[in-house]
Amino acid sequence: MQVPDDFNPPPGQVTELQIGLRRILAPNPSPMTYRGTNTYLLGERDLAVIDPGPLSDTHLEAILNAMQPGQRISHIIVTHSHLDHSPLAAPLAERTGAPILAFGGPQAGRSAVMTELAQQGLVGGGEGIDTAFHPDIELADGEMIEGEDWQLETIHTPGHLGNHIALGWGNVCFTADHVMGWASSLVSPPDGDLTDFMQACHRLRTRDWSVFHAGHGAPITDPGERLDWLINHRLTREAQILAALADQPGTARQLAERIYTDTPIALLPAAERNVFAHLIDLYGKSKVSTPDALSGNANFFRTA
Repeated sequence: MQVPDDFNPPPGQVTELQIGLRRILAPNPSPMTYRGTNTYLLGERDLAVIDPGPLSDTHLEAILNAMQPGQRISHIIVTHSHLDHSPLAAPLAERTGAPILAFGGPQAGRSAVMTELAQQGLVGGGEGIDTAFHPDIELADGEMIEGEDWQLETIHTPGHLGNHIALGWGNVCFTADHVMGWASSLVSPPDGDLTDFMQACHRLRTRDWSVFHAGHGAPITDPGERLDWLINHRLTREAQILAALADQPGTARQLAERIYTDTPIALLPAAERNVFAHLIDLYGKSKVSTPDALSGNANFFRTA
């Protein structure tokens, strides 16, 4: 299930999504960011800027030029500290005086198993961490952020990154990179944690949302269906890994080669990362084991 590929607004163009909500596309298209990062402007007087985006003078001016008479930027909210979402927060804060709000710095929210893997030397989650990012105000799960004419609920949604949050605005949710329509979210250890990702998906699924506004791509108008697809997609991959292990043990690389038979060799490292994310989750659920230390090179066996 993919959202139709008709999302291609010009970068810098201000698009009104509904009363009190506008979107500006950053000029950073890539295989990882689709058409670019979506920056959202929420409010009619005091504006919240959600995900300022990458370092870009052009995008900075586009955000500032979107302010109308009587408006000011009162909050800068960063959903997570990847290089395509957070670096422009500091220059925007300097220009506007608005505080930067986020769940925390680059290591905030990282699970214990991912912290241990990182300490053992596993690096590189795939998208690039903004290591210099530090918010002025750290948000807690469930905390409300308020402007003059809007209110946002902080929802901690780790998985894509430990400090990732979604933001609830009534029955609208800004899902950033946790739920997107154009692709499934990247979950790559030690930045990404599949156990956390699945728990966050199930948590979002308990709510009756009308629309998801993602960090990349078009609005998702069937949130429940999209979440079901994401959950089932991961469960299908889990079943493939367990089936492959039923034949014989293997490392993440060996399993990726067995499962991703139509994948070009150049993309196998990404597939290997994905398999390793699943193996860590399965190890935590005692469905697989390894006689080695938990690592990308460990040899895994099916136990359940």
